Amino acid sequence: MPRLIVNADDFGMTSGVNRAIVESHRSGIVTSATVMANEHAVAEVKSLLAEFPGLATGCHVVLVDGIPLSPAANVESLIGSRNGNGVRFRPNITQLAIAAAAGRLKEKDAHAEAGAQIERLQSMGLSLSHVDCHMHSHILPAVTRAVLKAAREHGISAVRNPFEPGWAVAATHKFSSPRSWNRSAQVTLLRALQPKFVEVVRRHGMKTTDGTIGIAVTGLLDRELLHKLIEAMPEGTWELVTHPGYNDTDLANATTSLKQSRAVELALLTSAETRELLNRRGIRLINFREL
Repeated sequence: MPRLIVNADDFGMTSGVNRAIVESHRSGIVTSATVMANEHAVAEVKSLLAEFPGLATGCHVVLVDGIPLSPAANVESLIGSRNGNGVRFRPNITQLAIAAAAGRLKEKDAHAEAGAQIERLQSMGLSLSHVDCHMHSHILPAVTRAVLKAAREHGISAVRNPFEPGWAVAATHKFSSPRSWNRSAQVTLLRALQPKFVEVVRRHGMKTTDGTIGIAVTGLLDRELLHKLIEAMPEGTWELVTHPGYNDTDLANATTSLKQSRAVELALLTSAETRELLNRRGIRLINFREL
């Protein structure tokens, strides 16, 4: 029987995203969510979780497209810009990867910031089931090591496997979409880093899944593609990464590129048809605590 974790990313980004995540759990198939410690609506998360104790939560470590919790002097190699609005990380994982390849990314900085974000959530009373990274930046070996070290130091024993298997990419590739070609190629090429990731996970005594699905179709997921993923799912333990939300004023003002697609995903995740398909395939829904 295949096992599936359905994780909603970006808990804490906006009130609308928060509301969509708990609705996707209460009335849908979401079993897990990861919280952004440095986002505007993170203070709401604790009270929402009190109503839904079955929703497992992890830390969505933000090292790109966000604001550091640590003093800038302590995470200098992560900083991308300084202006009148303060300091910010680099805007995307591509720029972080370039810095890492050039030797400008210091592992100690990523470790310090990951630890600071985990500590903030734990100080709020959250019991964290796992860690992952915004934009899957822990796909980079230096970030993998830093985040896993911080996780273990804070009693967290599970992590997202940020690599999408070939069967999932093949199931969701849209030949008519240039974005799909680009995303599918990126995901396929990055899979070369998976052996190093698996080794670091093993060395840190962490648990993870067999892979994460839905990465290549981030922002493109619709009913047809979700059904193709579910129909193609083989034996194993997988994570489906999702981004439900309400496309409201707060989201319009957020830096995320995912806007209308969040409302589409909310509808998919709460659809009775989606639940019926999972049941028909015999797919068991779990969370990271059950690994």
